[in-house]
Amino acid sequence: MNTVLSFARTIFVPVRHISISHQLAPKSRTMATTNMPRDPNTLSNYNNWRTMNTIADFTIDFKKQRLTGLVDLQLESITDKESEEIILDTSFLDITAIEVNGTKTSDWTVKDRFEPYGSPLSIKVPALAKGQYYYLRIVVSTTAKCTALQWFTPAQTSNKKYPYMFSQCQAIHNRSIFPCQDTPDVKSTYDFRIRSPLPVVASGLPTGASSFEHGKDGESGTLLYTFRQELPMPSYLFAIASGDIATASIGPRSLVSTGPEELSDAKWELEADTEKFIEVAEKLIFPYQWTQYNVLVLPPSFPYGGMENPIFTFATPTIISGDRENVDVIAHELSHSWSGNLVSNASWEHFWLNEGWTTYLERRIQAVVHGEPQRDFSAIIGWKALEDSVNNFGHDHEFTKLVIDLKGKDPDDAFSSIPYEKGFHFLYYLEKLVGKETWDKFIPHYFTTWLKKSLDSYDFKATLLDFFKSDKEASKKLESVDWDMWFYKPGLPPKPKFDTSMVDKCYDLAKNWESKNFTPSPTDISGWTANQIVVFLEAVQRFKTPLTATQSQAMGKAYSLGTSRNVELSFRYFGIGLAAKDETVYQPTAELLGKVGRMKFVRPLYRKLNKVDRKLALETFEKNKDFYHPICRDMVDKDLKEG
Repeated sequence: MNTVLSFARTIFVPVRHISISHQLAPKSRTMATTNMPRDPNTLSNYNNWRTMNTIADFTIDFKKQRLTGLVDLQLESITDKESEEIILDTSFLDITAIEVNGTKTSDWTVKDRFEPYGSPLSIKVPALAKGQYYYLRIVVSTTAKCTALQWFTPAQTSNKKYPYMFSQCQAIHNRSIFPCQDTPDVKSTYDFRIRSPLPVVASGLPTGASSFEHGKDGESGTLLYTFRQELPMPSYLFAIASGDIATASIGPRSLVSTGPEELSDAKWELEADTEKFIEVAEKLIFPYQWTQYNVLVLPPSFPYGGMENPIFTFATPTIISGDRENVDVIAHELSHSWSGNLVSNASWEHFWLNEGWTTYLERRIQAVVHGEPQRDFSAIIGWKALEDSVNNFGHDHEFTKLVIDLKGKDPDDAFSSIPYEKGFHFLYYLEKLVGKETWDKFIPHYFTTWLKKSLDSYDFKATLLDFFKSDKEASKKLESVDWDMWFYKPGLPPKPKFDTSMVDKCYDLAKNWESKNFTPSPTDISGWTANQIVVFLEAVQRFKTPLTATQSQAMGKAYSLGTSRNVELSFRYFGIGLAAKDETVYQPTAELLGKVGRMKFVRPLYRKLNKVDRKLALETFEKNKDFYHPICRDMVDKDLKEG
């Protein structure tokens, strides 16, 4: 092991192992963490140098499926002449030249790869006084092993006319686009200079398209698309996409972009609620900071429901279901404009600070827009997802804790609904403990205190207790919080008493299905929302004894579940059919897996299909693996090998 890696492995002392009651006050902790990295998933020495601005200047080469160009990094010394080396994260990059302050240097090395974090780039430099800057220019290209980019040939797109590409950098994949301090504990402003033959969107405000260049050897000409992100953001929020993209307005400060053939459906799906969601969030927290809130509806292989890239949320096409039943994904991604984007978790060990807060805010928005019972209705659906994740990992697994240990581990392996739902329940518990009116005073204080900064769970605790110290009643109540239990106990949290007014009839219908003699009718679900059908299906999924194949077929026929355009419904129905060993759903499941790349659907269906027909599962994966995003492809491959 080289000295760089030894350094990286020895400095990451987890604060978590210090007794929580002995955590330092916020001011002291800020001083301490300046020189003690909190993120175990980066090899960069961001405790010595801090990225202040990033200029990404790339040409999109669809033919070779790579980005080529350069990145300029402005790095500030945050120590007083203590470091003569800048270490950046890289992964599978082709680096050909480096300049320091405009002068070419050969005193740099890409060290040996260290899984799963990549290959640290070491650049030797004279030490600088605190507050002084280095300006690095790195000439770089992505490679075929890049884990952040997905490329489509024209044949893989909906209209089969043009190629398409997009990035997905969360959690630690931006290092496979360009060298960087790939940690959420560092925030930088960004300039994008992206040359492409097709329209480009990015996680910055557009500043124009210019400098047309004619193509060579019959290739298309290109434009230079530029963007500026003036609010500092972590590297995982760097985002670009390019393809046959059309755009329409969905509100006074919002656009939707997608394929030309899909534009009218996407516009209809999103235009009714987007501005409404923004206004509700602003009243709860403070005014929206990013100027525009836009949505890019991606091709179906996108692995997540949405990715909260600033300015442009990247969203799954499964939200365009023709019934406006899944647009709450937008409420979630919009909430990230405060939680995650403005105020960020310092490392992926504290991911609940991003996702728990965002899920909490999403449900507060739902309560205002749809009525208070909707919040608990959504939480009931979320509780089922939480149970599924805990059962999948095992109730004692490290990744079922709120604060997890990721030293030497890939954050993608820990991805599940747990930080979302367990995090939500912690905040929901605190709200109920001190009272909603009292709690609501803390929300804007929290986001103002940590605006444009990153924090960990101990910062959150200190901020909360400090805010309420002048409120004797609230402080007394907070003394009862078992912080160790919430932060470190694996498994499910205490289950609250939900308002079940919207789900009672769903449970009643599910109870009828416990009898093999029940005869279903389309009128059973007449007038129901799609989410009420979801609750019914999830109640059936919890049966100790699965349905019979005959019951599964009757359910699909009576309720038209197998043919539903809403994937939230067909996904759950196929899960019931697979558990019932209903062979009539095997092939439709395989077909769905060739149309949808969202991991929420793909991974559970592969696991269930693998149990009943491993041959079909393996054949389906082999047939569609190039359709999936690299993150999804790797996770499914692991699932099938374990299965």
